[in-house]
Amino acid sequence: MKSKIQFILSMIIFGTIGLVVRNINLSSSERALLSSFIGCLFLLLIFFMIKIKISWNLVRSNALFLILSGIALGGNWIFLYQSYELTTIANATLGYYFAPVFVMILSPVILREQLSIKKIMCSGVAIIGMLMIIGEGVRASSSDDFLGLTFGLIAAAFYAALLLLNKFIKDMGKLELTIIQLGTTTILLMPYVFLTEGLGIFEVSRSSIPFILILGIINTGIGFWLFFSGMEGLKGQSIAMLSYVDPFVAILISSIILKEQMTIIQMLGGTLLLGSTFVCETKFIRISKQSTKILSK
Repeated sequence: MKSKIQFILSMIIFGTIGLVVRNINLSSSERALLSSFIGCLFLLLIFFMIKIKISWNLVRSNALFLILSGIALGGNWIFLYQSYELTTIANATLGYYFAPVFVMILSPVILREQLSIKKIMCSGVAIIGMLMIIGEGVRASSSDDFLGLTFGLIAAAFYAALLLLNKFIKDMGKLELTIIQLGTTTILLMPYVFLTEGLGIFEVSRSSIPFILILGIINTGIGFWLFFSGMEGLKGQSIAMLSYVDPFVAILISSIILKEQMTIIQMLGGTLLLGSTFVCETKFIRISKQSTKILSK
C-alpha cells in the first residue's frame, strides 16, 4: 500500500508541472537547466542520507549512453516546457503521452523486440487520436496552438529516446541513474543556455523564485524520489495503470483551474490516445473454462 501511495503522489506531482512552469518567466531551456540542477542536488542529498555510494566504474562503463540520455532528458524538458507556453496544458500533456507509441514503433528496430498485432492496432488507434487532437487544434485555434502540439510531440520523441537509451545502461540503480542523468543534463545545458540566453537566468523576477524551487525540489527531486521508491514495490501492470494519474491531473488542472477549453473531438482523440496506450501496456487475465463454470454457479 505504501508503494502505491508513493507512486500515485509522484504522478500527481508530475501532473502539476505545467501549472508551475507557467509561473516562471524564463525560457524553456533556462527552466530545464534549473530543474535538473536543483533536482540533482536534492536527490544527491537523499542519496547520501540513505548512505548509498555511486559506483564510478559503472558510470565510466555506461558513459556513452549516460551522455546521450542526458541530451535526451534535456531536449525532452526544453520542448515540453515550451509546449506548455504555446498551447493548453491538456494538449501539451496529450502530445507528450504519445511517447509510448514512439517506443512501440522503434522497439523492433532498436531493441529487436517483436511487434505484436495488439501493439500495431494500439499504435494505429493512438495515431488516429493524435491526428484528431492536432487537426481540431489547427482548425479551431491559432498557429501557436499547433506549434505547441508539435513541441509536445518532439518532447515525446526525446522521452521515447530516453526510455530506449536506458535499456542499454547496465547494472545501475534507478535512483543512481537519475542523479547521474540530471547531473549530465545540467552540465550539457549550461553552455547551451549561456550561449543562447546569456545571463538572463540571473535576472529572474522574485515572483518566479518560489516556483523555480517548487519545480526543482518538488516536481523533479521529490517527484522522482517517490516515483522510484514506489516503483520498487509495484508490479509492471500496476505501474502502467497508475501512470495515467499524471495526464488525468494535468487535464483537470487545465480545465478546472486554468479554464482551458477542449473540443469534443479533442476529448475523443485524447480518449483514443490514452486508452490505446493503456490497453497496450495492460495484460488481461484470461479466466479458464473451469473458473467460468465456478463463477456461473
